[in-house]
Amino acid sequence: FSAEQEAQALRKAMKGFGTDEDAIIETLTKLNVSQRQQVLITYKSTIGRDLIDDLKSELSGNFERVIVGLMTPTTMYDVHELRRALKGAGTDEGCLIEILASRTNMEIRHINENYKLQYGSTLEDDIVSDTSSMFRRVLVSLAMGNRDEGTFVDEALAQQDAQCLYEAGEKKWGTDEVQFMTILCTRNRCHLLRVFDVYRVIANKDITESIKSEMSGDLEDALLAVVKCLRNKPAYFAERLYKSMKGLGTDDSTLIRVMVSRSEIDMLYIRREFQAMYGKSLHSFIKGDCSGDYRKVLLRLCGG
Repeated sequence: FSAEQEAQALRKAMKGFGTDEDAIIETLTKLNVSQRQQVLITYKSTIGRDLIDDLKSELSGNFERVIVGLMTPTTMYDVHELRRALKGAGTDEGCLIEILASRTNMEIRHINENYKLQYGSTLEDDIVSDTSSMFRRVLVSLAMGNRDEGTFVDEALAQQDAQCLYEAGEKKWGTDEVQFMTILCTRNRCHLLRVFDVYRVIANKDITESIKSEMSGDLEDALLAVVKCLRNKPAYFAERLYKSMKGLGTDDSTLIRVMVSRSEIDMLYIRREFQAMYGKSLHSFIKGDCSGDYRKVLLRLCGG
């Protein structure tokens, strides 16, 4: 890998008349996130121009969004997406849920630090001013990045938690959402997987069924996302991708965000889950749903 070579290749692709989109796709998708950052710095020092500005002036639409996303460091990408979700036209609840339910404590802490540096307000403050009621409380809890990340399963506590969830929902008239939030947003993954097993025995239904029947709207979506990410994160993202493309029109924001943010983390697993869940490959879905350079770059990120 030579940052200088790649920087020159990108300049060549954009210089003069017309843009060589294929060369841009080829160059950027073969590099990883840290190599792309090196190219960014080298581009400025050897060519004296800002690579992102150049890309933005040459590209447009969803294709530009993917390319600029690839050029953004992982944490900053999440930060920008969260800010867009909170401060854009209307709130993008799906984006807030997806990022906050799926990132690790460490990732969330980095997001919080960078968000404050970038925008001068805290992520928590912006969530509080832009969302309401129980949904707000769940997002704030997730945005603390304070989940127990141990692996210890306390059997007695697991029984107690499962019973608590049952009594907070199925067993009573009305729902005690705080119990759901406290247990689902703070306990460690291994412990919760055990809680879900015990819950199924007590309630005679899966925890997701209970959440669906007891909650609604954004709160339901948020708690379901938490449960799905705990059980199988790649399957959660496979479902996000499927829903972004199925039916009429494409939810490009979600499609781009998942493809860009997971391309170097668990794309192989997401592809496998997608195939298993929907009987079709992610590749064929993207191919049928997108077009042009946008399709090309997404297919490169998808691989296979």
